[in-house]
Amino acid sequence: MTSEQLIYDQLAQHFGYSTFKPGQLAVIKSVLAGQETLAVLPTGTGKSLCYQLPAYILGHTTVIVSPLIALMQDQVAQLNYQGEKRAVAINSNLVPQQKYQLLTHLADYRFIFMAPETISQREVIQALQRCQIDLFVVDEAHCISQWGIDFRPDYLVLAAIKAQLQPTATLALTATANDRVRQDILNKLALKNAAQIMTSVDRPNIYLGVSQQPDEQAKNQFLANLVKKSQGPGIIYFSSRQKTMAIATFLQQETDLKIAYYHAALSTQERYLIQQQFMQGQLDLICTTNAFGMGINKADIRFVIHYHLPQNIESYLQEIGRAGRDGQAAYALVLTTPQDLYLQQSLVSFGIPEPGLIRRYYQEPQLFKQSQGSEFELLRRYQQLGMTEEEVTALLDNRQTEKQFSLQTMLDYLTLKGCRRQFIVNYFDQAPKTIEHSETCCGEQDSTDFLAQLDLEQAINYKTAETVVLTGWTGILDQLF
Repeated sequence: MTSEQLIYDQLAQHFGYSTFKPGQLAVIKSVLAGQETLAVLPTGTGKSLCYQLPAYILGHTTVIVSPLIALMQDQVAQLNYQGEKRAVAINSNLVPQQKYQLLTHLADYRFIFMAPETISQREVIQALQRCQIDLFVVDEAHCISQWGIDFRPDYLVLAAIKAQLQPTATLALTATANDRVRQDILNKLALKNAAQIMTSVDRPNIYLGVSQQPDEQAKNQFLANLVKKSQGPGIIYFSSRQKTMAIATFLQQETDLKIAYYHAALSTQERYLIQQQFMQGQLDLICTTNAFGMGINKADIRFVIHYHLPQNIESYLQEIGRAGRDGQAAYALVLTTPQDLYLQQSLVSFGIPEPGLIRRYYQEPQLFKQSQGSEFELLRRYQQLGMTEEEVTALLDNRQTEKQFSLQTMLDYLTLKGCRRQFIVNYFDQAPKTIEHSETCCGEQDSTDFLAQLDLEQAINYKTAETVVLTGWTGILDQLF
């Protein structure tokens, strides 16, 4: 068993810290003991340390499954900055010769980052099987539940890949997972005896607000007044690319702030440039779809605004968790109008093939060989994975039901008359605490006066827990005998 002193020595040597944040040490000890582990730690609490530190003690290869190229690149860049040169991201940006060279010398690397779609490729699995894999990590593991069925089915084969690679330990990391999502992660990764380590999702320094506006014009004017008076930097999330660009232009005209828009249709170079400008303080405000933010670790973000209703409370908590990571006061505000619900209801079934299409695709596949679009890509991948028509139909039907339930939960949160922070804690935490409500906790806003209460108002010319551990049954037996 690894001594606690060695863990602290490695913490100081490689990361320059003398203490751990809540939950980190428990996760690291579990991993070093070879235990399958699911860790639910709040945004901004250093989840990456939970696999980086064990990797130095274990000494061989750590494989990290990551959902986004930008997130992989950020992690590799951060490790490089810390002096770690044996870190690499294998993704679709590589030309074939680069990929071949990396796979040939894969055992030379300590940290290997890949997307589910990459690690499921046969030549990648074969290259990994030539490595001694100490730790298999699924970062942002809630994506298994949120994206795995109707968006990125390769998440569903990670358990089979893990079985082929036979790592010493497995770690699933996320910031947002209620009981249902945690169980879904455990099932889909075949973690039958996992220790579950959780800290409260509550971020007390983030004010939780909702502003009901009568129409879009009133919403836009309220938003302009709000960002004029808010200490930055900040992020505004949208459900529509078109609206993202339109409101960014509107705010550029209405304010003196340095603003950019960001969405998945921008080129890789454009997205990287905007991200770096924001990280380095050259931009005050980002207007974005959910393409921006995962893995962003900018400590001084003062506010996160949702222009459209979030589709589920898990995504909402992930996105507002980008604010206030320096521990200072920040706010999260959802702007709503009576019309906003229709947009999110239409998105519930977006990209999910209807049962009639699934039936025709399986019965007459030759008719769809040239068909393009996300629905057909999804069905092709399921067919490649050997799933039957009945299995796919049931899987997608359940997924649509889950998405409708998630949207209703979000609506319940927005229309709540009680404490919204208590609602979130009750929804996510294994052992929810009682929130002492105050004027800096949460509320409904029809003006910008709340900024003064939070000490977040400034001049218009602005420029620029307790840990819960649930062991698997063998862990319980070890403690008893």
